[in-house]
Amino acid sequence: MSTNDISTYIPILKRGDCITESQLRHLCLTVKSLLIEECSVQAVSSPCNVCGDLHGQFYDLLTLFETGGEVPGTSYVFMGDYVDRGHNSVETLIFLLVLKALHPDRVTLLRGNHESRQITQVYGFYDECLRKFGNGNAWGYCVDLFDYFSIAALIDGSVLCVHGGLSPEIRTIDQMRSIDRQLEIPHEGAFCDLMWSDPEEISEAWQISPRGAGYLFGDKVTTEFNAVNNLSLIARAHQLVMEGRKYLFNEKLVTVWSAPNYCYRCGNVASIMMVTENLKRDFRFFSETEKSVHGGPKGEERNALQPYFL
Repeated sequence: MSTNDISTYIPILKRGDCITESQLRHLCLTVKSLLIEECSVQAVSSPCNVCGDLHGQFYDLLTLFETGGEVPGTSYVFMGDYVDRGHNSVETLIFLLVLKALHPDRVTLLRGNHESRQITQVYGFYDECLRKFGNGNAWGYCVDLFDYFSIAALIDGSVLCVHGGLSPEIRTIDQMRSIDRQLEIPHEGAFCDLMWSDPEEISEAWQISPRGAGYLFGDKVTTEFNAVNNLSLIARAHQLVMEGRKYLFNEKLVTVWSAPNYCYRCGNVASIMMVTENLKRDFRFFSETEKSVHGGPKGEERNALQPYFL
């Protein structure tokens, strides 16, 4: 199957249908062959757009591209959490995998804490795969692929993108590069922390996270990490922010959130961070679409929504 065949998946998804299990298997194998060549900390060149959590809100993802520019004309870094909670995790993930297969240098896919076997069995993706494919094979292809997503991206050596945050076990980006990422996200340790940690206005360096994994870290930790690694900014996702983006610690760190009206009930706006060639930052904001409001052309039912605290 050629990339020309893979390109036919896009109109299928946009009309509210899904590809076959065998097509998904081939797509995952194609993208795996690309991801296996990428680094745990993938180098990215500006200009590019940086995006936060999507959580299966497929029709809002289409609005994201309308807002920020289509691939391949625009380059993107997605910071994880493509699946769970929303009704169209399957379509959201497949759409991004298609773009990665067609334009591998224009799309960078980072891992989030929801790109996990355990989490997806609780928060919706596994059940959605069963409903749409009739068995667990499709879920298996996807979660196996998650093990190959990069942990972080580094834009022009200056802007670090990571899903959650920092770790007391990681002082340098070189230490991030040395992490073996080709496994299920562990329950503790550096890999876990990068997926689960959150910034917070705390006086201590580190606090145990109320999430049950990762840590809370403050201004002191962020300032030191940026200085040691010559960073101008840490960009991360992982936390709902009602205004779509939130700076902390004198703009040394920013949270970017890209799922508008999260879980179809939070009322937040979403954003994209646009990083220009001279590393200036601009934000584009967007709201939930009518298709998302009504569940898309197939009218997906909005029941059994999962709690949104993780």
